[in-house]
Amino acid sequence: MSWLRALRDTALSGFGVERRRLEPLVALRGAAGLAVVVCGTYALFGPTVAASAAFGAFQAGIATFQRSWRPRPVLALASGASLAVSTFLGYLTVAHFPLFLALLALWTFLAGLAWTAGPTAGVIAASNVAIMLVTVTLPTSVATAAGHAAVIAAGGLVQAGMIVFFPVRRWGLQRDALADALAALGDYARRLRHDPTAPFDPEPLMTARSAAAVTPWQARRRPVELHGARGLAERIRPVLASLADPEVGAASEGPERDRVRELLAAAGSVLDSTARAVRHGTPVHLAPAAVAGLRTPDTESLLTGPAHRAATRLVSLLDLLDDVVETDVVATDTDAGTGTGAGTDTDAGKGAHTGTDTDAGEEGAAARPATHRDRPSLLRLLPGVLRDIRDELHRDSPILRHAVRVTTVTCAGYVLGAALPLGHGYWAPMTVVMVMRPDFLQTYGRSVARFGGTLVGVALATGIVQAAHPGGYVSAALAVVSAGLMYLLLRTGYAISQIFVSAYVVFLLGMAGAGVSQTVRDRALLTLLGGLLAMIAYAVFPAWETPRLRARLADWLLADGRYAAAVVGHYARPADRGGPQAREVRETLLATRTARVAWHTSEERALHEPVRHRGLSRTAADHAEHALAQLARVAMLMEAHLPERGVTPVPAAAGLAETLREATQQGAKDLRERRVPRWDTVREELARWDGEGVPDQVVRSGAGLLLDALEELSAALEEGPSGGRGGERAGNDERPRPTPGPPARPPGAGGRGGTRRRAPGGTRGRRRGRGPGRWPGR
Repeated sequence: MSWLRALRDTALSGFGVERRRLEPLVALRGAAGLAVVVCGTYALFGPTVAASAAFGAFQAGIATFQRSWRPRPVLALASGASLAVSTFLGYLTVAHFPLFLALLALWTFLAGLAWTAGPTAGVIAASNVAIMLVTVTLPTSVATAAGHAAVIAAGGLVQAGMIVFFPVRRWGLQRDALADALAALGDYARRLRHDPTAPFDPEPLMTARSAAAVTPWQARRRPVELHGARGLAERIRPVLASLADPEVGAASEGPERDRVRELLAAAGSVLDSTARAVRHGTPVHLAPAAVAGLRTPDTESLLTGPAHRAATRLVSLLDLLDDVVETDVVATDTDAGTGTGAGTDTDAGKGAHTGTDTDAGEEGAAARPATHRDRPSLLRLLPGVLRDIRDELHRDSPILRHAVRVTTVTCAGYVLGAALPLGHGYWAPMTVVMVMRPDFLQTYGRSVARFGGTLVGVALATGIVQAAHPGGYVSAALAVVSAGLMYLLLRTGYAISQIFVSAYVVFLLGMAGAGVSQTVRDRALLTLLGGLLAMIAYAVFPAWETPRLRARLADWLLADGRYAAAVVGHYARPADRGGPQAREVRETLLATRTARVAWHTSEERALHEPVRHRGLSRTAADHAEHALAQLARVAMLMEAHLPERGVTPVPAAAGLAETLREATQQGAKDLRERRVPRWDTVREELARWDGEGVPDQVVRSGAGLLLDALEELSAALEEGPSGGRGGERAGNDERPRPTPGPPARPPGAGGRGGTRRRAPGGTRGRRRGRGPGRWPGR
């Protein structure tokens, strides 16, 4: 992609508006907390202290809107306390320019490294630096600075108190996450009726898993319907896939397939009904047709072998899911009437199911004691974050490069702002620290959006001030209204939020007596300066994602190989579910999902970068993605039929598991070194099975499908941009090409899995809802 097109696309993304479900009650609560702080401190201490307190409450309110599963009061308190410390330390050094510059560099560098802990920590840390640059201009003595720091912390405390005493749909985020996962499974079941190898995006299950981690305090109060349904959903997904797949499930046509379609339709209806019950806290209402579809007595006569086992397990899991949600929703029906979804202290002991990683959701799950996924406190989280930061301290780390980049440019912006004959010089570095992110798209998009939003917001607020000449209390009220609108529209787009942030600052400074006309001129020019500095800095010292694409594919291949080896190895040594082998399967599955998300994130970022990748064409990337998704899907099909202890083992599976582990390790190394992986050892291992006569249908078919997926990956990587071999063109070349068909199958790629399946329409690697391809020109 050329720089001109990249700049155009990032500018459009910065001004983009997303359709999101608005939360007016949550926005009103945040604005009310801000109003309490501003009005109270204005009446008691005057406008200057009120401005400091307003910054603390405003920033704490923003922190509660971040995408985090941590309790919102904790986010508000952490934001207020960290901002208070930043402000106080800033005042102690602001009178000495070199000393304050050193503090600014240290604080900004740490804020850049905070992205290692996640976006929420990164946003809060960056905001602390930005607001510190404003608030240090307000105090006049050390005692006054301590007082300002105290009221800033009090602002965070007030916002936390508002959340505690005025809850809005308590546990709503966790309910939505679990309901989205169940609804995604319902949609998956319906798609499997028409496409037995339909893809499934595990992101809703991953989100639900993240939402299921709670603190011990939360675990005592969590509605019990949020305890066990997720574990059951995790087990339902592979059973659905194995039932529909013609290789290990029912025949592709005939009475078996008709019965499977009936079961899948009924399962989709049950999962949808359960999702609605979880989301709204109401009893489950199942459609009579769905109940009849699951209870049809001819299942045993129509389905045999693995298909019969999958159907029996599916019905059992859906029964358990219905019991968990129905029983527990009725137990918390009084909460559902208020829309809070909060449970009592005793709810956790009433027939709760576990939501742990090892929870297989099997028929015996109801007898297990209630447990929960632990979410560590901030203090317990600190050692792990420090280890992660230490791991990022290397030359090629995007986080370290971001920290160095934002520190250098913020300090340069502060020096330039002080040297220019303009007031409020801190706005240039404040813009830098707020718009710079570890990736290209967000940095450039936010820079453009911040400048545009600032111009509109300042112009509107200035027009109101000059026309109405509001007093202190009216200015404070206008600032609160602007903040409330920003809270309401925060997640719809960065440019829109910046309009109301700019208006908020104008009204707040007007309350403190700052000159509005000077504010307009200085803020516009210095915001433009800060945005340009941020954009230039990323171009000079980038952290491009495009060259990392092959490494991301290698990580995904390695994770898939370990997952497949763990599943295959289980057939050689059948063991109880919940034992070490089952935990290994679960852990490798989670690692596969993590690697898949890392690939897609890297691919999305690379899509907008103005750089070329000379080792991976966009066509090859699409086909390789499909091959790796198939590899994980086949392992998941085999996981759905894992044998229990006492079942006759398959000794040949042990050799295949070890061969898969070693071959994928070597294949990942080949990928990183720009070689095409070869799977001769896997093919030879399967050739030996001809003499051993492996009786297990699932193992025999699954092993052949695993080899098919691996060889499809090699065939994809041998393709050039136009379907030839050894292509060296850019991964995001702009020239349009027709949608490619499946990659050519190399000699000997027949494997042992029978018919080779393709994505609908002959196109591989497409994700639902993404349109006809992810690369420009397709």
